[in-house]
Amino acid sequence: MAAASPLVYAIDFGTSNSLLGAVSADRSQGLAPLDPMAADPHVLRSLMYFGPRQAPTFGEVAIKAYVDDSMHGRFLRSFKRFLPMKSFDGTLIDSKQWSLEELTARFLREMRERANAHFDQDVESTVLGRPALFSDDEESHQLALSRLETAAHLAGFKHVEFLPEPVAAAYRYRLEMKKEEVVLVADFGGGTSDYTVLKLSQREFRPSDVLAIGGAPLAGDSLDGAIMRHRISKNFGSEVSYTVPFGSNVLTMPKSLMAYLTSTAHINFLNSRENREFLKRVRDWSLGPQDQSAMEQLGVLLENQLGFSVFEAIERAKRALSDHSHAEVSFRYPGIDLAERVSAKQFKEYSKEELAKIFAALDETLLRAGLNPKQVDRVCCTGGTAKVGLVRQELLKRFDESRLENFRHFTSIVEGLGERAQQLLRDG
Repeated sequence: MAAASPLVYAIDFGTSNSLLGAVSADRSQGLAPLDPMAADPHVLRSLMYFGPRQAPTFGEVAIKAYVDDSMHGRFLRSFKRFLPMKSFDGTLIDSKQWSLEELTARFLREMRERANAHFDQDVESTVLGRPALFSDDEESHQLALSRLETAAHLAGFKHVEFLPEPVAAAYRYRLEMKKEEVVLVADFGGGTSDYTVLKLSQREFRPSDVLAIGGAPLAGDSLDGAIMRHRISKNFGSEVSYTVPFGSNVLTMPKSLMAYLTSTAHINFLNSRENREFLKRVRDWSLGPQDQSAMEQLGVLLENQLGFSVFEAIERAKRALSDHSHAEVSFRYPGIDLAERVSAKQFKEYSKEELAKIFAALDETLLRAGLNPKQVDRVCCTGGTAKVGLVRQELLKRFDESRLENFRHFTSIVEGLGERAQQLLRDG
């Protein structure tokens, strides 16, 4: 495919899904079809699978390879969430130590190489989206930015510019405006909820138009985790009681240990030698057949690395609860029989803590902008989690229906990154 030159890639590297677009100074070249196996080939799921002694696979192919290999090997999902974590710097895969920067770079390099093949160019410049805040802690936020920049360079990009994802959405949104407005861009993704308050019009966008940026390191994955913690985890031992040999005190499973179950990014921490030995002892010391069964199911979950598959079932139920009063989290595998019915009312109760933090960050962002909700002309919602009914309900507490805009849930950010890339090319 011939294209104008030079090109810059606009990359929306998301916790759950990633997209890549290309632009030249005079026009957009469109989105690259990164995953021909996906329902939408432009959307590459942000996951990698390392089979035993095999090169990594990505997206839908990774899921299929993982299942075909009987769920052995290493399946990595939501690895973007580790970027601000000082305690996590890498992992051992097939006798090779991978740094977090190298893992992230391997995924970004795959995106770049697939796009290079599609556009028939070797592109070395990118405008890369990033959350408004990777973490509430400034040091952790800066660590994540540094790691992501290193990963982008390792992936083959010589020139890297970051743009906060909600600002990118605003770049795209301003093209459809007829007058200057105060706009809140609310980007509800998988790992983060990001907010930007701006003054927008069709004139050239300026950094001074940004009135405030904020966010929370919580989003769709955290809502899934709430369902796991309050409803599903009991099937995997969170409520088990046990006694140690020759002891009389009845003990319960440590909550700090079971907290690892609430995120696919953390479940594998339960697979450490120390934790597996402890869990085996708990299974042997558990008090009744139900406790024993739950511990055996946890063993199957960890041994076969089924966390991703269980969370896929949870996410399906979460989506269904936006339109139905009840949904079932159902997952079956030899040694695991999971079927839990969840009501919309229960989901609201389970996730109230996460929602409170997500929307406290929104309120704080408006406060920093010196505005109250009535002074916002329009709310531009983007990201897959914007579709969750409870998120919509919280927005309606602050803004009336007429000001809420569901804005291209999956493509608005990458299109806005492309707008910024074009501006950079025009400015030379």
